[in-house]
Amino acid sequence: MTVVAPRLTVERRLLREYDLVIALDEVGRGALAGPVAVGAAVLDARTARRRIPEGLRDSKLVTELRRPDLAQRASGWVLTSAVGSASPGEIDELGIMRALGLAAVRAIQGLQGVDPFASGSVVILDGNHDYVSPVAGPGLTLRTIVKADRDCASAAAASVIAKVSRDTHMTALHDEAPVYEWARNKGYASVLHRSAIREHGLSRHHRSSWAIADAPTLF
Repeated sequence: MTVVAPRLTVERRLLREYDLVIALDEVGRGALAGPVAVGAAVLDARTARRRIPEGLRDSKLVTELRRPDLAQRASGWVLTSAVGSASPGEIDELGIMRALGLAAVRAIQGLQGVDPFASGSVVILDGNHDYVSPVAGPGLTLRTIVKADRDCASAAAASVIAKVSRDTHMTALHDEAPVYEWARNKGYASVLHRSAIREHGLSRHHRSSWAIADAPTLF
């Protein structure tokens, strides 16, 4: 199957009306352990004229081995980028959608020299549901775009940057609880991960409010 590379068609069209495009994409929504993370990547008219980094794709379409280099090149390509996260405890307390909004707001707040609420800024959110505005409050100009991480280069950059950040975090947690194999599964529902949960119970990094025993195996 041929994978179509993301383009800048949407971003360049928006940049005729706005000064900045801020693309958001989430990773870790379906994991059993660890935070949910949202990447933010910013383009202006100047950076949107640059060549898209070779191999840039939605993070799900990039091998784990290639992602770190691609994330580094994507970070250098965009005007600025950041990653925000919400902890397992926040997911349990607030629910996954509210936690996603919290992570997105933290990502936006981490962008250097960018005011997402300014009239010259527009936010692209991957998907068809706006989970950001209920947390961010009024004043945010936001467009939801289905498959933005596949079709929009800025959203693909946000996806890869967020994925590498979260994977690095989960790998760092592995030594604390190696029985769960987080260095391999990154907190998702692998067979070994679920087996370890049945044998050892939940760690403090698991999303304890979830029906973990019934979670589908993804690996």
